[in-house]
Amino acid sequence: MTSHVVKRIRAGIAAVALTFAAVPLATAQEFTDTHIAAARSAMDAINATDPYDNILLSAAEQLKARLIANNLDLEGEITQTVDEQALALVARRGDLELEAARIYAAAFTEEELKAISEFYATEAGKKLLQNGPIVAREVANAAAIWRRGIERDLLENVTKALNEAGLREPAPAPASPATPAEGADDAATQD
Repeated sequence: MTSHVVKRIRAGIAAVALTFAAVPLATAQEFTDTHIAAARSAMDAINATDPYDNILLSAAEQLKARLIANNLDLEGEITQTVDEQALALVARRGDLELEAARIYAAAFTEEELKAISEFYATEAGKKLLQNGPIVAREVANAAAIWRRGIERDLLENVTKALNEAGLREPAPAPASPATPAEGADDAATQD
């Protein structure tokens, strides 16, 4: 896909998102317009639907690659046709925005959505969006290390208590399966 077409699709997606953010949601009658507006504001604040911006671009690129692989002599026509058809589908991005707004409105009150928007507009909220995934990954790694230590110490303490009570030593418990990150940690500590 040419960079010009990619830019047009991205601009179209952004325009659709902005357009639908300003339009009341008539089909979700269980929510007020202000509730939907608060949901849209919270979604914008947390970039809720941004991860889905490239779906159309990706689908178009994959389709072009597949069609061109089978029809090398039609590359220009295929590229032009897929690009035109992808641009024609840009407006459907609004469907996702509408459904996401309904989901957020169902999950949170209007006041909660406003509070979410307000928080993520602060420096702390912006920093949480930026650093949150990194922090979550590091916490998961720390929890995995902690779990291994707890499992080891529990086995040692139970074995010691049973031995002191004159009972047989239990067979070692099987090691719990390691996650990919844990396996990497274990391999590094064994060297």
